[in-house]
Amino acid sequence: QVQLVESGGGLVQPGGSLRLSCAASGNIFNFGTMGWYRQAPGKQRELVASRTNGGSTSYAGSVKGRFTISRDIAKNTVYLQMNSLKPEDTAVYYCKLGAIWGQGTLVTVSS
Repeated sequence: QVQLVESGGGLVQPGGSLRLSCAASGNIFNFGTMGWYRQAPGKQRELVASRTNGGSTSYAGSVKGRFTISRDIAKNTVYLQMNSLKPEDTAVYYCKLGAIWGQGTLVTVSS
């Protein structure tokens, strides 16, 4: 059973940056589309960014231009670079590869 482990969350001030990592125990190329989701308190989980094996990316309108999804095949790791963070970006962030979810990492944007 492939497992995903996220890291990189934490507390950051508005305007700051964080890079989330999602390390897979297997070859991420086999998963096809990979994505980052987030769930804020009291809200539904939403798709933040996705990337296909072909390199096509898609972003939620609220993060477009600020977040970037990328991958390192050699390290079996998917990243989410988050810049110009806002308080409304506060949420638990999850990676999803195929049908497999990670455990989530908390991002808090606050002064």
